[in-house]
Amino acid sequence: MFAGLPELGISNGEDLKETLTNCTEPLKAIDQFQTENGILLPTLQSALPFLDLHGTPRLEFHQSVFDELRDKLMERVAIIAEGKDEDRYGKLEELLEKSFPLVKMPSIQPVVMQVLKHLPKVPEKKLKQVMADKELYKVCAVEVKRQIWQDNQALFGDEVSPLLKQYIVEKEAALFSSDLSVLHNFFSPSPKTRRQGEVVQKLTQMIGKNVKLYDMVLQFLRTLFLRTRNVHYCTLRAELLMSLHDLDISEICSVDPCHKFTWCLDACIREKFVDAKRARELQGFLDGVKKGQERVLGDLSMILCDPFASNTLVLSTVRNLQELLGQDALPRDSADLLLLLRMLSLGQGAWDMIDSQVFKEPRLELEVVTRFLPAMLSVVVDDYTFSVEQKLPSEEKSSLTYPTSLPDAFTKFLQESRVACEMGLYYVLHIAKQRNRNALQRLLPALVETHNDMAFGDIFLHLLTGHLALLSDEFGTDEFCSAVFDGFLLTSFSSKENVHRHTLRLLLHLHHKVLPSRLEALMKTLEPPKQSSDPVKELYTQLTEKLEAQKKSPAQPPETPSLDLGLHPVTVPTTAATPTTPL
Repeated sequence: MFAGLPELGISNGEDLKETLTNCTEPLKAIDQFQTENGILLPTLQSALPFLDLHGTPRLEFHQSVFDELRDKLMERVAIIAEGKDEDRYGKLEELLEKSFPLVKMPSIQPVVMQVLKHLPKVPEKKLKQVMADKELYKVCAVEVKRQIWQDNQALFGDEVSPLLKQYIVEKEAALFSSDLSVLHNFFSPSPKTRRQGEVVQKLTQMIGKNVKLYDMVLQFLRTLFLRTRNVHYCTLRAELLMSLHDLDISEICSVDPCHKFTWCLDACIREKFVDAKRARELQGFLDGVKKGQERVLGDLSMILCDPFASNTLVLSTVRNLQELLGQDALPRDSADLLLLLRMLSLGQGAWDMIDSQVFKEPRLELEVVTRFLPAMLSVVVDDYTFSVEQKLPSEEKSSLTYPTSLPDAFTKFLQESRVACEMGLYYVLHIAKQRNRNALQRLLPALVETHNDMAFGDIFLHLLTGHLALLSDEFGTDEFCSAVFDGFLLTSFSSKENVHRHTLRLLLHLHHKVLPSRLEALMKTLEPPKQSSDPVKELYTQLTEKLEAQKKSPAQPPETPSLDLGLHPVTVPTTAATPTTPL
């Protein structure tokens, strides 16, 4: 406990033991030991007997003096470090040399740690001693740990790894949340709110202003993204940069070539829309990548691969298509639309680019613009034509029935093109938001086969189940249940456990709307096999308990939440005979 005192010429317990062993008059020896090792202040000696009269133990007195002096010394260390004296760090190093032998003494340790904390460059020997001792390493300040980490990537990786795992667990928990809502979903929190999360804040603190540590974290994120294809690592890459931006850490922001692009995109994500002015700024950054700097495309593609970025880009694309339809314009003629598709394509090519180390913007498939988008707009027009037809007086109605098939180009590109598939999926969500049962029943079967099974990804299923909650009353019809369950979800639930979980989430929310015969059949089909994971079994148990409780006391169904679509209606040009209806 008192190791290190002899090195400084201060007596410790062993010295007292030796003195008492070899002396002839123990009381005199003790008195002499107290005089030599007590507070060397002549005026104090005459005052000490007064403390004895008050029954105050000498230990208590010395301890209180010691605590006071320690606190003053720690304050003084901070003042010296923050001062402008050119030799301030020399003074601190001198103090460190004197105090470091006592670093294992609990009472002195805070002083040593305070000195270490305020030294911008701790002597290598001292850093190695701290690193080699687990207890010292654990209690030293993050400022000291940064100096250790920057030359020990493996140790830094051990510190960061649990945080990265925690981040992924939190994101996945949000996607499987028991709440089903179109208003409060995975994409609802603002970028600034997300950056206040525990993991982002801890990583920001660990990095501080250290560019080397920041680069290490980015390398960890790239490696994990390559290993897992998990797009949440892309989100963390953007959030970390913007968290440092919030703190004005110019030492890092000024050297990250993605900073201004990410800052501009962050504003778009906040608004959930890429306006014309910001679109031009983003295009300027992409066009400004010079020869020899192409590696930056790898980082830009990761930033654009962030689900929050792609969500914003696709929502903007859908809105852009609505406007084109209102203007009788073709997709190929819209520069804004082409830029959105370019960024979407760059983001979706992130994994391939980083894996191949070929830093070149992927070429946008021209047929997505010339064939897929017109096919998608024809689906919109079919739906619009039918809705207008239904509003006509009965004598003016034709025998038009709602189309059930889809254009070949639409289904073909859903299967073959990632960019087209992303837009097709968001169009389905757009239709669900409008509570358009006919269009949804027409589109859902096409989602069984999509590019890389994107329709069965957690983000889309999370959004779809939330949007389907708006159509809860439709689940009372066998036709709609058949389209949602038989025609889509149940086609892959047995091979994809995440689909099983999302299906159970949906039923937990609106089981009371489903026909009893259909619900009974679904419960038999969805019963988890023995090898299922605990979350699936727990969801099924919850659903079973809810149904049992409902049988005993039927509950009133919850009201459907009010809805703000967040998409401006666009008026389609009409003839005098056609009523004007928002799309």
